[in-house]
Amino acid sequence: MTIRFLLDDAVVEVADAAPTATLLDHLRYRLRRTGTKEGCAEGDCGACTVLVGDAEGDGIAWRAVNACILFLPMIDGKAVLTVESLSQGGAPTPLQTCMARNGSSQCGFCTPGFVMSLYGRAVGAAGHDLPVADVIAGNLCRCTGYGPILDAAEQVSRIERDDRRTATALRELRASDASDKAQGWFAPRSADELAALLIKHPHARLIAGATDVGLWVTKGLRDLDLPIFIGDVPELRTITEDASGVTLGAAVRYAEAHDALARLHPDLGELVRRIGGLQVRNAGTIGGNIANGSPIGDGPPALIALGASLVLRRGDQRRTLALEDYFLAYGKQDRAPGEFVERVHIPRPAPDAIVHIAKLSRRFDSDISAVCGAFHLTMRDGTIVDARVAFGGMAATPRRAAACEAALTAAPFTEATIARAVEALRDDFDPLTDVRGSAPYRQQAAGNLLWRLWHREQGEPVSVQELCR
Repeated sequence: MTIRFLLDDAVVEVADAAPTATLLDHLRYRLRRTGTKEGCAEGDCGACTVLVGDAEGDGIAWRAVNACILFLPMIDGKAVLTVESLSQGGAPTPLQTCMARNGSSQCGFCTPGFVMSLYGRAVGAAGHDLPVADVIAGNLCRCTGYGPILDAAEQVSRIERDDRRTATALRELRASDASDKAQGWFAPRSADELAALLIKHPHARLIAGATDVGLWVTKGLRDLDLPIFIGDVPELRTITEDASGVTLGAAVRYAEAHDALARLHPDLGELVRRIGGLQVRNAGTIGGNIANGSPIGDGPPALIALGASLVLRRGDQRRTLALEDYFLAYGKQDRAPGEFVERVHIPRPAPDAIVHIAKLSRRFDSDISAVCGAFHLTMRDGTIVDARVAFGGMAATPRRAAACEAALTAAPFTEATIARAVEALRDDFDPLTDVRGSAPYRQQAAGNLLWRLWHREQGEPVSVQELCR
């Protein structure tokens, strides 16, 4: 099967590529685009940042992504820009000129990644409306201290780019036939096609954004049995908002879901903003974060606390399952062979509900949770009539805190009630010690997050940002 994509408006064809060959390796070793660097090979440092685009109207919808964990089949039928693309006319862009003049680069290894992230912002790529610091949170530098880089971004905040020719070429580029040709991987273009493939190949590996699975290959050196790439299934890319809440297709990327989730509650929007760098949020999906079943996935604790439910599909059959019931044990989920997560529904909290979601990690941005706590209290006349409390990082799965909930339910919303609920948390979890935190730290931190809720509801600042306002 031949993979075809546009690179600077020229069609690149890759025949018989391994399904887990990365875009980074192809750019560097086959196309000699060595400006794209490998720093970490896990989507953490941003040195490999490129722009990937899909046709949208008369233009291109660009997004910055990490090429080190992007498999080649995932760019079939798409457009790609590397740092070399920016000087195809023989001269650097105003952004590059500004960065060179004001000392934004020292050793230079990370610079191409920064350039691509900031160029994406300047041409209106996904996330262009974010503060500059958020746009480059997924790019790491050991030399400059970031100040000159931020200055350059502010000085050159807009670059006009005419993508009409690229959009026309991309529409004319036909994606590879994804039917069953025993080529070792599939890329279905509809939910029905995906469902049929999974009936025929029930143990195939579903891949959406590869922000986690990519590391299985680059770090774990694993072979993936029969990958099915689902990022271009339109039914899995839908976002619906109504009075009941938000419904997200499983392949909706976190960057795309941010605004809808932030409208459900600001804490949910802030959690999404910190799930990873922009490149990770531009690739990682709602369904992938859930289906992977990680005990430290950021999304599930918050969605469990809000009462989210899943729709799972196998063939033509669908069933609805409370998200909290999906996680059975470490590495085990309630998903039958051939079944896949189709969508997730998150109910809208009542206007008078108390919702608090907080993530603790060793590094504030672009880091994995040590503890993630989510609280959803339904109130009536000063009494907690219902409590949903969920944590990640405290057990083998994302899990509700039953004893804590019992201590809160039918109790007045008082400091004494919170104190009892904090003590009850000790009966809910027996956390482990690992590189992200010790068991005593996690136990203490979980209780402190509940105290954090209490102090915030009293109008007290509970973060550095609030203290500085």
